[in-house]
Amino acid sequence: MLKRMQIFLGPRNFRAFVALLAITGLASLALNVLADSSSRIPALQTLLLLVFIVGAAGLVLARLPSEERKRWLAVILPSLLVMAVGSLAAPHVAGVFLGAGLGWMVAGIFIFRNTGGPRSYKAAVKAMRKRDYATAVAEMTAQIKTEPARAEHYRFRAELHRLSGNLKAARRDYTRMTELDADSAVAWNGLAEVELQAGRFDAARKAAQTACKLAPEEWVAANNLGMIEDRLSNYEAVARHLSRALELKIPDSRHRLLAHLYLNRAYQGMGMRDAAERALAALRSEKAGLEEWQVIMSADEAKTLRDVLEDDIELARRLIEGEPVDAAVE
Repeated sequence: MLKRMQIFLGPRNFRAFVALLAITGLASLALNVLADSSSRIPALQTLLLLVFIVGAAGLVLARLPSEERKRWLAVILPSLLVMAVGSLAAPHVAGVFLGAGLGWMVAGIFIFRNTGGPRSYKAAVKAMRKRDYATAVAEMTAQIKTEPARAEHYRFRAELHRLSGNLKAARRDYTRMTELDADSAVAWNGLAEVELQAGRFDAARKAAQTACKLAPEEWVAANNLGMIEDRLSNYEAVARHLSRALELKIPDSRHRLLAHLYLNRAYQGMGMRDAAERALAALRSEKAGLEEWQVIMSADEAKTLRDVLEDDIELARRLIEGEPVDAAVE
């Protein structure tokens, strides 16, 4: 559970969460020493709890997709407002307001919960969390039999196949997605990633090129294509696609880290030492991304990622920490 939370929040946000918990918790304990001499102590402790809830909520919301973020804001904001009003306007009954705020938070989780997902998805996710991928795949297969023309079902089953290491089955599902919706950049990107994991670089490039044409303003497509071209040692193409991905604002430090690594290698291959040095400096500024990868790679579910990226992440670590590396990639 702790590792999953660390992966979800990312190293920096996780450290911020732990620090927030420690600071507010210790401050609340320290106030207990003064509890007999001041009637405002309970209100101050309520405010400390409020600070923790606000801070923790901000850290979690920052990692959620926009639609999920809106749903959770509807749950959290009324609770925070009730607790803040109680602590500031009526400190002598702050506990009542605290209870009301927490009560709304619990109720809001049920009121605003997402109930639109089919039962098969819920069962598949439950099995996936237990690493019972065979059961998860069976649940999605049953859902596909019911709705064979829904591309999103194939996407989820493909991801389950990838987690279990069955790349051939994942390729079939992504291919089926492209047949159902030839204009889906998501399908072509997924197919490109599976082909890359399987070491089928030419097929991966064709799929990634299609994704780029369909979604020229999406960083994922350009990033995937740049990574594939790196495997094929097409340095000019690497530089072109990854520079474009960075222009489109890659949001995660871990993805920027690898983009700068591949750019450094490409510029070295083209003899552009100044550009290579700039890429290396940018790589070294993404230490948070390295920490994120190290946490992710330690998970059991990351086997397929380790097969593809472990050497690159280790190289990035050595470059960041100043250890000797092959001259071709310095």
